[in-house]
Amino acid sequence: MPKNAIITSFLSKTKDRFHEYNEAKTLEEKFDMIKQIEGADGVEIVSPYEVLDAETTKKLAEERGIKFAAVNANVKAEPEFRDGGLTSADKDTRKKAIGFIKTAKEFAENIGADKVTCCPLSDGYEFAFQADYATAWRRLVESFAEAADYKKNIPLFIEYKPSETRGTCYLNNAAKTLLLIKDIGIKELGVTLDFGHSIYGGQNPAEELTLLAESGQPYYIHINDNDGRWDWDYFCGSKHLLEYAEFLYYLKKYGYNDYLTSDTSPTRWNILETFAINARITNKLWELLDEADRKGLKDLIGNPNYLKTWKIIEESIFLLK
Repeated sequence: MPKNAIITSFLSKTKDRFHEYNEAKTLEEKFDMIKQIEGADGVEIVSPYEVLDAETTKKLAEERGIKFAAVNANVKAEPEFRDGGLTSADKDTRKKAIGFIKTAKEFAENIGADKVTCCPLSDGYEFAFQADYATAWRRLVESFAEAADYKKNIPLFIEYKPSETRGTCYLNNAAKTLLLIKDIGIKELGVTLDFGHSIYGGQNPAEELTLLAESGQPYYIHINDNDGRWDWDYFCGSKHLLEYAEFLYYLKKYGYNDYLTSDTSPTRWNILETFAINARITNKLWELLDEADRKGLKDLIGNPNYLKTWKIIEESIFLLK
């Protein structure tokens, strides 16, 4: 069965443009909540805003049997990063953003996490003739190269997203992120694939996963769902159940054994039950896919007669018999 983790910020108060949801929680309270969510035992913790000192953080996790899936390096919230951190025209601002990633790596090493993930959301543009694309690309290469080269024993994973906080993020799909990594040339540098980012970016998560797996670069997974128009961070399978099943199928095919980390925002719904759904749906589909393979799904993928494939989907995944 897959391992399930949760990004700690979604266990506390969240907000959108109009409302706030749920109550603020301490790190200790968030870790206590993890223990109440069936099927989850890992966390992705956000640096530098949602952590205590490394020793205390590690102790709180160990006391509760919680594992660290990753440390999330936030390089968008500082005022200096508003117009771009890693691609800023100001060298000191770029240095500060790179420093945030390096600090996250140090923190990860000290608490026993094996990776840092970073989504450069403030690095992008909105309008025609606003951005110098070539210069921005070179700065992305230089900034991520410096950050990735630091403490290679804690690899860096770059998370792409089509938009937010910028109208268009420079890194908005898996292929472009792999191209960046190729330009950097560090084999430990990986990609964080968020199922919802792929969906609302007009991509197929299973196909993007295949691209990453075949590239040979490491990859890490965030799970959620949305309506294909925005990154709503709904619970898994709520909008794209079959696409999520296919996504899991290829994770199984490529032997993925790291955490599936819930990047899901409960907002109006019970926090514990929302994250329990993610683990439950994932685990059930994982088992149903085994049954589908026993009935021949593996041999039919790529076969011109898709109707035979669909019959197995009906019977083994939808259980329509």
